Amino acid sequence: MCKKLAPLVVMGVCGCGKSTIGALLGERLGLPFSDGDDYHPLANKMKMAQGAPLDDEDRWPWLAEIGAALADTSDGAESRIIACSALKRRYRDLLRNHAPDVVFIHLSGDPATLSARLAGREHEYMPSTLLQSQLATLEAPGTDEAHLVLDIGEDPDSLVDQVLAHLNAGSLSRPS
Repeated sequence: MCKKLAPLVVMGVCGCGKSTIGALLGERLGLPFSDGDDYHPLANKMKMAQGAPLDDEDRWPWLAEIGAALADTSDGAESRIIACSALKRRYRDLLRNHAPDVVFIHLSGDPATLSARLAGREHEYMPSTLLQSQLATLEAPGTDEAHLVLDIGEDPDSLVDQVLAHLNAGSLSRPS
């Protein structure tokens, strides 16, 4: 690729595969990958573990940390990939304030598929009961936002191949 790769945020509700796809993209692109869950303060984790959804006030400091991480080049990486729900437009706006060229990879799926995935996994603090609140909060990226929507019904390797095809075509990269 001749253009500088923009930072990527793999976004969507719980159970959509953000961490899996983000890690695979990081491996295939040779870029650092971080899971947004690692940036949550303990208070957020405890709240979610009790089955209570986060509100905007809970999310602002977490999103600011993720935004700063997206913009951080101190490790010499030209770009990076972070998995983050980024459910609302204003959350994505905050991330763009830190990393204006960020591209959102929106993993989208129907509630039945998401519920089935959540039923088959254990998570440190994210119970499956929070899926409905995340679906209610989700604002899909608008046409004015740099993004790619992928259907989680496909296997992870196929989804990564689709992202890479867009990157190779230059549709998800930004000029140096």
